[in-house]
Amino acid sequence: MADRTELSPAAPWIQLSTTKADWAAADPKLLGDLLTQMSLIRAFEETVLEFAGEGLVHGPAHSSIGQEGGAAGSIVGLRPGDHVNGSHRGHHQFLAKALSYVAPGLDPKAAFPAPIEPLLYRSLAEICGLEPGFGHGRGGSMHLRWGEAGAIGTNAIVGGGVPLAAGAAMAHKLAGTGDVALSYFGDGAVNIGAVLETMNLAAAWNLPLLFFIENNGYAVATTVEEATRDPRLSGRGPAFGIPSWRVDGMDPLAVHLATQEALAVMRSGQGPAVIEAEVYRYFHQNGPLPGSAFGYRTKEEEAAWRARDPIMRVARAMIARKLLTQGQFDDMTERCKALMTEVGTRLVEPQDNRRRIKPSLWPDTGFVDQGIRGDLSELSGAHSAEADAFAGPLVERKFVDAIADVLHRRFETDERLVIMGEDIHKLKGGTNGATRGLAAAYPGRVFGTPISEGAFAGLAGGIAMDGRYRPIVEFMYPDFMWVAADQVFNQIGKARHMFGADVDVPLVLRTKIAMGTGYGSQHSLDPAGMFATSPGWRIVAASTPFDYVGLMNAALACNDPVLVIEHVDLYQTQGTIPAGDLDYIIPLGKARVARPGRELTILTYSAMVHRCLEAVERLGVDAEIIDLRSLDRASLDWETIGASLMKTNNVVVCEQGSSSTAYGILLADEIQRRYMDWLDQPVQRVSGKVASPTISKVLERAAFAGTEEVMAGLALAMAAKGTPITVAAE
Repeated sequence: MADRTELSPAAPWIQLSTTKADWAAADPKLLGDLLTQMSLIRAFEETVLEFAGEGLVHGPAHSSIGQEGGAAGSIVGLRPGDHVNGSHRGHHQFLAKALSYVAPGLDPKAAFPAPIEPLLYRSLAEICGLEPGFGHGRGGSMHLRWGEAGAIGTNAIVGGGVPLAAGAAMAHKLAGTGDVALSYFGDGAVNIGAVLETMNLAAAWNLPLLFFIENNGYAVATTVEEATRDPRLSGRGPAFGIPSWRVDGMDPLAVHLATQEALAVMRSGQGPAVIEAEVYRYFHQNGPLPGSAFGYRTKEEEAAWRARDPIMRVARAMIARKLLTQGQFDDMTERCKALMTEVGTRLVEPQDNRRRIKPSLWPDTGFVDQGIRGDLSELSGAHSAEADAFAGPLVERKFVDAIADVLHRRFETDERLVIMGEDIHKLKGGTNGATRGLAAAYPGRVFGTPISEGAFAGLAGGIAMDGRYRPIVEFMYPDFMWVAADQVFNQIGKARHMFGADVDVPLVLRTKIAMGTGYGSQHSLDPAGMFATSPGWRIVAASTPFDYVGLMNAALACNDPVLVIEHVDLYQTQGTIPAGDLDYIIPLGKARVARPGRELTILTYSAMVHRCLEAVERLGVDAEIIDLRSLDRASLDWETIGASLMKTNNVVVCEQGSSSTAYGILLADEIQRRYMDWLDQPVQRVSGKVASPTISKVLERAAFAGTEEVMAGLALAMAAKGTPITVAAE
């Protein structure tokens, strides 16, 4: 019979409950602060529901009434430098952190400090989508951010903010401040891959991150018991070696005590912690009706939870200890309501027998597209260079060696840079050698990651938004962006605009096109077309080592997220770079004329530049080839493109990848909108087939475009302009 040994988790898992002695010993100032914060938050939330009921809130109003104990209990006592983020139901956490910042140590018997009213006003204005809000109305109820106060953003994607909080925690660790990050999410998010990936990553890297689970029993109407086998959700922590606590979230003191124990773990360098607080939202997922109105909860269940109200629990304890009278508590409650009535009145005006938002408070519609990206002023005055005009000495380098060269140079000169990705710290510089020698030369700044693109991409986004460091992320293959799509597109790409253009996101994402390598449909994507349709991202693609150095330098200095596209076909090619200058930039938004000509304009990028050059020479066509270099919509060099089109009156867009995800779709449409009167024929396009390249060598080659397909496309364009040419058969 087999030997059997019972195993136990590597980290403690604790149920923490308060006793009468804990309440008797609790600091009166702590209890007063908890009570006042929760009462202000409750009055605020009641006003939100009142506004929602009158149709004054456009979009959802996810009330946290009933859950204030978890937020205030964990946030009261944090340092100003600690960070918090939350989920779509995050008003209470945002307000608790902001209140602790503007008015720490609230006293229920005293007048409210002056900064509280403008905080509540700006918060309610944001939820109503108004200009005075923290995000100028762009974020609304689900995207609340006030970076100055350490409230780094609530999030509409379930679990979506957790990797970003890990980035804040990593920034704290790198800076050695002793500060921590807290990420709040609900029971529904516990089963989200990004959350579990981040738990693993935070544990592996000992990040000072508190995973705070608000277990309110329901994901909309689905119970926890329906969604998972063990409803004790803090059990996820020990599975990753993370110390975990389970507490009654209707007991703010229990939450506070558990948080203090978790903070001691995190601030001492022992890594992350988990707290599960059992709480209850008194109302439905959204709006002013209770869950029983929708049939998934009983009135008896709701009444039982209301009897455990966190505000009343603290009030009763303070009254019993003669720290507060019933009259003083009632007075404080009325003052909270009166303050919110005053705040609400500032936002609305009467209209017939109802109220409406004051028209003067709506954002100017001209603001709609402002702040999607920065203005690139950070690159002003930078030393720039172009290969065809460079007068200094040059040296021959392989393309991949130029990547390593410029990364080493930037790490040497900019201590803010960190880089992460799978195997980048091993294999002599990752799978292609691009990060060769970095880990040895710059220990503590090069991070080989688990296979969890969602977690480490989001973590890098959090680092970038923190502002103290500038992350570089490597995706081994661009297709992996789909694994991390929420973090790449919903979080990183949208952050600046979504939060009212008040946060930079300086992040570089490196990846490679690998068509022709036999890696098949899930490793062969050209990502340009997908990223070009996502607001917020800048995109660059170099075709020469010289251009790569300049574009990478510009990308690393840019305050926007930048996708840097490489190509496996270029890695071993030779080219020149300056012998003693790796500090120049090639400005974002500047194309290069790779070959002048008068008959056709060819627009292309990356390795296709060389295939187009070859095709033109073989056909003898006097075509002008423009290496776009910057591919995002905001950075297209229309001056160079337009000058060429108005000279040749014919254009062919050439790219290698699938026509179904083609970058040329966007480009061709924009050209025809801008230059229709100058074109002698519609924009012609060369791209791969509809299907992604597959494993079979012959089918893979048939799927993507190469020199032969470019030649065929040029022949069609020349025929359409009345100058047919013959393409010799291979």
